[in-house]
Amino acid sequence: MPPPRRRARLWIVAGVGAFIFAAVCVLLAIALSGAGTERATVLEVLQAQARGNAGGVLAELPACRAEPGCAAAVRARTARLKAPGKVEILLYEPSVHLALTRRVGTGRVAWRIGTRLPIVQCVRAQRDGPLSGGGVELLSISDPIGREAPCPA
Repeated sequence: MPPPRRRARLWIVAGVGAFIFAAVCVLLAIALSGAGTERATVLEVLQAQARGNAGGVLAELPACRAEPGCAAAVRARTARLKAPGKVEILLYEPSVHLALTRRVGTGRVAWRIGTRLPIVQCVRAQRDGPLSGGGVELLSISDPIGREAPCPA
């Protein structure tokens, strides 16, 4: 059996190690949940588009709302994409897979309204990792692109 002083040091080292392990696990969990948060925000935008609610789309795109040209494009696109039915995301590729700090990227979403043919759009997003706040802000959403077309990087 080790002496009491050595045993106390072992407990301290084990406690510090357990704390560091727990902290890393929490940071990774927050970073990995960012893609789900981004997808949920994109779904809100798509639902607003399908309802023809340009104000709802712009509420989720504050950077676009501040630029008159971007806001006008959103209003026109929203009017074109308005349709009845349930919005369903068929495929979502997030803008960033794992963000530990602030990163900006472009995601790709394939979705449909009811039984209509799929619509594909690119979504520019700013993701904050756990080291920079953990939030998601959508910056813009593109006009529909070809079903097999890639989004710009």
